[in-house]
Amino acid sequence: MKRKRDYKREYETFHGKPDQIKNRSKRNQARRKLKLKKGDKREVDHKKPLSKGGGNGKSNLRAVSRRTNRKKGSS
Repeated sequence: MKRKRDYKREYETFHGKPDQIKNRSKRNQARRKLKLKKGDKREVDHKKPLSKGGGNGKSNLRAVSRRTNRKKGSS
């Protein structure tokens, strides 16, 4: 049987950390920069990921399908 997720604990231990807050802010800024709205079938792809030192420069961003973007990280 699966346990229920403890979202409060997740936020306290990971999502609420200063580095993660900054990264979330950068992801939101990237969406605004590419003018992707809520419900758009595309996502922002950071060619060089934020986790590996990438930024929000125009040359590092592109709009790709959700499938393409999620597939990228798993291979």
